[in-house]
Amino acid sequence: MDKDKILELKKIANEIRKESLIMIHRAQSGHPGGSLSEADILTALYFYKLRINSKKPNWPDRDRLVLSKGHASPGYYATLAMRGYFPKKELE
Repeated sequence: MDKDKILELKKIANEIRKESLIMIHRAQSGHPGGSLSEADILTALYFYKLRINSKKPNWPDRDRLVLSKGHASPGYYATLAMRGYFPKKELE
């Protein structure tokens, strides 16, 4: 992977962290540690590795991810919004 791609992925991960903290703050509830710590992995998966298409969410050959870390859902929601599964405005 080239340096430009790595820099792009780092920026995405930081944006996921930012959006996660904003959601937790707005809700005045949540555990930020889980969302902050998963940002790099979710970025690598959703923006580099997984075979997915937000325009075709039911594509039969898509990869699937099961996240059983419920307290980290703000990070997961931020990732899905940034990947185009729903409008980022819905994070509010």
